[in-house]
Amino acid sequence: MVIRLENKMKKLSLIFLAVSVIVFASCNGKKQKEAEKNFNYASVEIPAFNADSAYAYVKKQCDFGPRVPESKAHKACGDYLISFFKQYADTVIEQNFTSKLYNGKEVKGRNIIVSFNLASTDRALFSAHWDSRAWADNDPDEKNHKTPIIGANDGASGVGVLMEMARCLKMKPTSVGVDIVLFDVEDQGCPEWDETDIEDQSDWCLGSQHWAKNLHIPFYQANYGILLDMVGYSNPLFVKESQSMYYAPSIMNKVWQIAKDKGYGNMFSDEQIGGVMDDHIWVNKYAKIPMIDIVQYDPMGSFFPYWHTIKDDINCISKNTLKAVGDVCLVAIYSAS
Repeated sequence: MVIRLENKMKKLSLIFLAVSVIVFASCNGKKQKEAEKNFNYASVEIPAFNADSAYAYVKKQCDFGPRVPESKAHKACGDYLISFFKQYADTVIEQNFTSKLYNGKEVKGRNIIVSFNLASTDRALFSAHWDSRAWADNDPDEKNHKTPIIGANDGASGVGVLMEMARCLKMKPTSVGVDIVLFDVEDQGCPEWDETDIEDQSDWCLGSQHWAKNLHIPFYQANYGILLDMVGYSNPLFVKESQSMYYAPSIMNKVWQIAKDKGYGNMFSDEQIGGVMDDHIWVNKYAKIPMIDIVQYDPMGSFFPYWHTIKDDINCISKNTLKAVGDVCLVAIYSAS
């Protein structure tokens, strides 16, 4: 999903930003310092991220069709994801919830929480959304505006990377506890063709809002979090999104340094952009976990050329990009062990 705060008709309240940043800074500085201290670049053995497997996982999700909440494809894909992660993780939890869409209609969703090394209190959080948008409202052809999208890049790509990471974590366990949270009902915010105005944009990211307010384990905490959104397109540009820099600057800088050290500096730019409404906002605000957003940026004004269009299909996906993001995330995990 994600929508830019600086160029969307609806803007995030400045009061919300000011208050949340001040409160969060006081609560979260210690976590950021701890995470930064733990990242080290000593020689550590890191399992190889298999881009072919990650690509296959993305394609498998797409083969179900649009994963619009409450659809048959959505249920089938969710069942598949749960079955997949149970092969590799210590625990898999389904968090069922009901939320209201922009128009007041209730929608049922389920977040999927996957955990490794439950005994460790030193934890890292990784997430992505697994639903796909019900409307191709950014498609150049107006006739497609009410057609559901496949969401290969916007949805399935982040999940595919996390699935391959789960395989790696099973193959080589780490002393750091890792949690993967797949958020549901992320991409069902008010469509462009509807005039409903949700000023604070809380109609987006409903699954992360629910999880952050209702943690799967009471008082759950992680040293840091990394959100993956639209991480599969060819020749991407990942930049330093402003809300990530507000909430977790040390984490973002460390992750970007890892990318440069791994030879992916052409993808991970030090350019800073305005805020993006995405799942990390709610994790930071409510769960008080310093989470950054690795999200594609298009200087021409969108996120990638086929964002919220019917062409966001498997043809968008680059194995090289999946591998770059997966490599960076694995180094972040294993270098902190």
